[in-house]
Amino acid sequence: MKYYLLVNPYGGVKKGLRILQRVKPIFEKAGFELDIIDSTFAGHIKELAHQLDFDGYSGIIVIGGDGSMHELINGMLTRHDKKQIPIGLIPGGTGNSFMHDLDMLDPIEAAKAITEGYIRPIDVMEISVNKITRYAFNIVGWGLVTDVGKHAERYRWMGERRYTFTAVLEVLTLKPRPAQLVIGDKKIIDDFSFIIACNTCHTGKGMKMAPKAILDDGKVDLVVIRYNVTRAKLLATLPKLFDGSHIHDPAVEYYQTDKFSLLPKHNETLNIDGELLGSTPIDVLVKKHAIQVYDRKQNSE
Repeated sequence: MKYYLLVNPYGGVKKGLRILQRVKPIFEKAGFELDIIDSTFAGHIKELAHQLDFDGYSGIIVIGGDGSMHELINGMLTRHDKKQIPIGLIPGGTGNSFMHDLDMLDPIEAAKAITEGYIRPIDVMEISVNKITRYAFNIVGWGLVTDVGKHAERYRWMGERRYTFTAVLEVLTLKPRPAQLVIGDKKIIDDFSFIIACNTCHTGKGMKMAPKAILDDGKVDLVVIRYNVTRAKLLATLPKLFDGSHIHDPAVEYYQTDKFSLLPKHNETLNIDGELLGSTPIDVLVKKHAIQVYDRKQNSE
């Protein structure tokens, strides 16, 4: 049983190499033959997943976070030979939204799940943007949710609190974003505060943004807030994102669909799986069961 094991030593809080030393004995005890490769630059994991020879390999494992998973999926799904092997993720990033959904935030647990060999298919979002195709397994965000991620970098010295602080600032200086949102046969033309499409239930550090989201149901969950929601109401809604209770608030619209399009009046940057990538307009199509991942047996059944 041969596996690639990719390590992002710079992701999250730079603990990838320490995690490797903890999980390597687990794989060796299970009889795994590991080809260990360090990623050395941004985009390296994508390049490796795109170019590595998959013949004779049972899977590809990565120690990292959502950014590493994003690179791995985009590299694999754009291979010229169309070959795929199952993906195993060992959490080593900052947010680890995907592993929140699998309830496997402990690297040891994740490694043991991979050695047990249970595999499940999951969906991805295929995003057509500026004649380029990208893939997302977590989120596609536009508006306020993108501005928070962009401007929070100014306050890195505040640690994780910078996101809450920046969210409040962005709400207080909120501007209308006129756009056309098309969900199946439904067309909404209005001013929006933000729209976020979720394939996973969680985003960020455990925020339950889309509590109804299921990884393999062929649907993406859209959370929509229009601009007519007052700033006071929006500020009161933000804390509810952590437990998912926001979806019961009249200010929040919640849709489930297999495709949607977003055409804003002014093109803006997107948040794709936590990275600021591309720009609007976009067309998004859910690719059901596009990849296979290692999971625990009880989650796979």
